[in-house]
Amino acid sequence: METTLRGVGVSHGVAIGEVRHMGTAVLEPPAKQIPAEEAEREQGRARQAVDAVAADLTARGNLAGGEAQAVLEAQAMMAQDPELMADVDRRIAVGSTAERAVYDAFAAYRELLAGAGEYLAGRVADLDDVRNRIVARLLGVPMPGVPDSDQPYVLVARDLAPADTALLDPSLVLGFVTEEGGPTSHSAILARALGVPAVVALPGAGELAEGTVIAVDGSTGDIFVNPSEAKKAELEAAAAARKAALAASTGPGATADGHKVPLLANVGGPADVPAAMEAGAEGVGLFRTEFLFLDDSKNAPSEEKQVEAYRQVLEAFPEGRVVVRVLDAGADKPLEFLTPADEPNPALGVRGLRTLLDHPEVLRTQLTALAKAAEGLPVYLEVMAPMVADRADAKAFADACREAGLRAKFGAMVEIPSAALRARSILQEVEFLSLGTNDLAQYTFAADRQVGAVSRLQDPWQPALLDLVALSAEAAGAEGKSCGVCGEAASDPLLACVLTGLGVTSLSMGSASIPYVRATLAKYTLAQCERAAAAARAADSAEEARSAAQAVLSGE
Repeated sequence: METTLRGVGVSHGVAIGEVRHMGTAVLEPPAKQIPAEEAEREQGRARQAVDAVAADLTARGNLAGGEAQAVLEAQAMMAQDPELMADVDRRIAVGSTAERAVYDAFAAYRELLAGAGEYLAGRVADLDDVRNRIVARLLGVPMPGVPDSDQPYVLVARDLAPADTALLDPSLVLGFVTEEGGPTSHSAILARALGVPAVVALPGAGELAEGTVIAVDGSTGDIFVNPSEAKKAELEAAAAARKAALAASTGPGATADGHKVPLLANVGGPADVPAAMEAGAEGVGLFRTEFLFLDDSKNAPSEEKQVEAYRQVLEAFPEGRVVVRVLDAGADKPLEFLTPADEPNPALGVRGLRTLLDHPEVLRTQLTALAKAAEGLPVYLEVMAPMVADRADAKAFADACREAGLRAKFGAMVEIPSAALRARSILQEVEFLSLGTNDLAQYTFAADRQVGAVSRLQDPWQPALLDLVALSAEAAGAEGKSCGVCGEAASDPLLACVLTGLGVTSLSMGSASIPYVRATLAKYTLAQCERAAAAARAADSAEEARSAAQAVLSGE
């Protein structure tokens, strides 16, 4: 009998196929004691396994490229964390086997982070995946991961580690469903980059029986278990109509009445540029520069290396707009040469612009490299700082840009509620704002963006978040300046209409989402978008806001 389940849709499209479950996690190793004379050998085994897993994760990242590469390289760094390895060595020295020491050390680390309220506490899938891979290697058993199958299937898992998501084969994995995760989790972001339909935060996903046929609607979050032939036909027809609309929609982003809304791409480096160009991106709305710094957590990349990487991206968009975010280090992106290792809560500590102002030579080198990379190019370069809290932050960044001789527009990211509340003050120092809705939601609702249990509060449809977007856009409008959105909120076509109605002047997203947003915007006038935005803000919950906006745009 057909039943319907509801999760959080995070990647557009429809997938219909049989359920295949993720390979089971490594079982807990037995707690047996070893003689003291074997400790050194076990410590060597542990180090070899850790190094092998880190190398494998790095290799997977190199194969995947783009955003996946940065995520997997961060995971490799997690595997080789010096404090973790010291704990493993200590446990082996008092009698644990290598596999048991790794298992217990990771368990203690996770508990410590959760108890301290760390930003990393939500990255349970990443941490468990590293542990499971190391333990599997030590036990000589197959790695947990994507199942082997000759036939296409829908992958179901408690959560998906980046190492698995990054190398999914879209010809075999029709879509995926997870019990954990949220709309801004690593898995969700990578799913959109791959163009694989996905639903996360589905309670009881693990109870779906192997081989059961399900239909996954990655736009609505609906899962249809044992769908009828009529339901399959209905979903396939809707998907075909959506595909046709995408093919027919080309050119710059605009509403039905010609109001221009530039559609830009979020990129992590030169490897992401081809997909952005194929999707018809009008430029880059968020160039994450962290990828250059993750190669070597102990040293900053040279100015020459930075110039080369930046120029590759800038050259790809002649006469286009490229918005570069300077290094956003700290919290979930620690760098040994920059970020303190003993912060009690790095998400609320020294991260983003705060880190750079503490290390002005790193900021100066990056800004100088950007200035040199843009020399002689007909590109509209804009540079923005992450984690701007107030006018003093904005002024410090703008002053640093001027001192570096950077000929570009200087901007501030709105990720902290104070920046939205005082946006007009900040705009006295900079020329544009860019809303990072993922972090803005996290800080507004005190809801870690990686914790599935609070995904309700991470929903970008939350009316309080829309209020902060509206405040920022109104301030920018009053000052005659621009205010874009570069968070994952922009990738939701319906929400893109609402953001446009709130006064946002550009939208930046993963390349795979651009055609969906372009086609949807083209169906509605600016006035319709404004009415939908007003209806969404008048609601009291994310679900009500979405329904209210949908009702306005569908004419109900």
